[in-house]
This record gives sequence, structure tokens and C-alpha cells, in this order.
Amino acid sequence: MRTRRGACYVPRMCSVANTNKDLHMHMHNNIHMRVRTGDSLFHTRKRLKKTPENTAGEYDFFYSLPDDLVISIFCKLSSTAASPSDFVNALITCKRLNRLALHSLVLSKASPRTFAVRAMDWCDSAHRFLKHCADAGNIEACYTLGMIRFYCLQNRGSGASLMAKAAINSHARALYSLAVIQFNGSGGTKSDKDLRAGVALCARAAFLGHVDALRELGHCLQDGYGVRQNIAEGRRFLVQANARELAAVMATGDDVRHWLTWSLQPQQLRQGSGCPLLSDFGCNVPAPEVHPASRFMAEWFAVRGGLPGPGLRLCSHAGCGRPETRRHEFRRCSVCGAVNYCSRACQALDWKFRHKKECAPVERWLDDDAEDVPGGGGDESDAEVMVDS
Repeated sequence: MRTRRGACYVPRMCSVANTNKDLHMHMHNNIHMRVRTGDSLFHTRKRLKKTPENTAGEYDFFYSLPDDLVISIFCKLSSTAASPSDFVNALITCKRLNRLALHSLVLSKASPRTFAVRAMDWCDSAHRFLKHCADAGNIEACYTLGMIRFYCLQNRGSGASLMAKAAINSHARALYSLAVIQFNGSGGTKSDKDLRAGVALCARAAFLGHVDALRELGHCLQDGYGVRQNIAEGRRFLVQANARELAAVMATGDDVRHWLTWSLQPQQLRQGSGCPLLSDFGCNVPAPEVHPASRFMAEWFAVRGGLPGPGLRLCSHAGCGRPETRRHEFRRCSVCGAVNYCSRACQALDWKFRHKKECAPVERWLDDDAEDVPGGGGDESDAEVMVDS
């Protein structure tokens, strides 16, 4: 006799023992699953119900693992994931893994690459996942979601609050971003600038070793911008910023000798002028890796035509991604007038990596009330200047 699905009933002449054995093997083959999560393979079997034919029951070793052990494994996975898919593939495997993967301890340890969503893939579920990570106490998620809300979604209050939450927990990037907001008066008017608050936040980020904050603070001290002018102290911060850059490159283990390009002339070296070991003074190191939040902002505005709004511009430094929140918020190059920057640090980096080769002088187009602000890029002899738009 056949069922509707075509399976045959077991003939009555078969022994009960053979029937139970065949039934057990059939069920075992049907419920054995292989789930791929990243590069690992988990072999799981479901628990079989006790039946008159199966009095002992089949025990599932996967479900015997305690939750604490699975959560510990997920913590390691979320902190080392190279992309969101590495974590999501495990999360969508089954209900148990989904529940344990969304544990607050797992989300609090997630690395920035775990929630590095592409701008073209942004959706409500990605927003909720980032929000869950931020609520779990993940300061990287607080910073990333804060930047996205402040600059991309134009939710200034919520974005600044999330960045402040990360800054309170000594997140250097959040401190520096808040400093840039204070320097520019972002989200408000020009009168909302608070240079002293920007310098204070920048100093805190520099104390934590943030390279851009060190460079920004060095230029502020050299120029007397928001703080009493101290050229020697400002130069010391610039040297420290470039030394950290060079140390970071050398820590990668790559051969960095081809990056050591001398920009000073031999007679200048014999005279002892300049410091030919550091990037702002002669050593061209590779550009640092772009943070996922900055990459997201750059992609976000790129898919929207490259403009954050009517009359608004993006920071010309490719690794920044910050947009203007009002017209003429950023300052432009006083030589060519073709580029603009959100900060002195972005200006100095873009000058080293790109703009130094492209900048060409034009006729003076500056307004009478424009404020010249020394920028600091390249060598001492060819430092460019930024002015307010």
C-alpha cells in the first residue's frame, strides 16, 4: 500500500526489531542538518520524541550545550567578524542561535565591521540592529549610529546624544567628531561656534592618542585658534601625530622603506633644517584605513549625486565624508578655492595625499572680511592656507 506521498507502509511480515531500526535510520537521515556559518560548519540534530517504537529517544548534542558557552562563542565571533555577513549567517540559522546572538553581552562586544552596513543596503532592520548594539552599551555602535543620524538622517539631537554617550566612555573618535561640530557650529548657525569647547574636546581625544585630534590641536596651538598661541607646543603635537602615523604603519609588519621619501634637499639636510623622518616634514606614509562610519557617509551622499543638499558641500578629504549642515560652513583653500575642508586635520591629510599635486593659484577672490587661517600641510615651505567661505 502507498501513501499519498508515495511512501510504502512496512509489510506486516517484517519483525518489530527491523521496523524500529529502519524507522530510526530513516528519521536520522531526514533530520541531520549542516548549517554553514562563516567558515565553520555546525552539525546539529534535533531531539526525537519518545514513541512506543523509540523508548530511549535520540539526544541532540547541540542542544545540550549551555547557553553561556554559546554566548561566549558568539562574543568571539562578533568581536572578530570581518563583515556583517559573518555574524548574520550564524544569527539566522535557528531560533536558538538567533536568541543567543542578540544577547546584550554579544552585541556590546561587536566590532565596527560587524555592523558596517553599506549605504545602498541601509534599511529599517539595519537601523534597528545598530540601535540594539548601541542600547547594549557598544560605544562603537553609538558613534557610528550617531554619525549616521547627525549627518545623513539629519536627526541632530539624537545623533549628538549618541556621540556624547560614546565620548563619555572615552571614545576618541566621538570626542574628535564633537570637537569638529563645535569648531564649525554644525547643525546651527555660525554664531553657534564654540572654539574653546572644541579645543577642550580635541585635547581629550589627543590625550587618548587620536592622530587627527593631535594634528588639529597642533594647528590650533600654532595659529592661536580657540587657545592661546604656542608655536613650539603646536609643533610638538604635529610631530607626535606624525610619529604615531609612522608607528601604526610599521606595526602592520609590511616593508615601509619605500614610503620613506625625502622631500628636503641635500643642502637642507646638511644644515639640519626640518625633520625628515615624519610625514608632515618629509616622510609620506600611506593613508590610514577609513572608518566604517566615514565610508558610510561618503557612500550615502555619493548615491544621492554627491551633494548633501542645495548649496551644501562635502569635505574634500576622501576619508572624511562629513557634509555641511549649512551654507559656507566649511573653509576653502585660499590658493585655488576649489576644495573645502571640515577641519585642519582633513586639510593637512588631503594636502599630503592628493591636493599638493593639484593645487594651482588663481586670482585673489577672497572677501575683505575673510579670515585667513594657516592650515599646515606638506613641508613648512609650502603650507597652504584655508579661509572662511
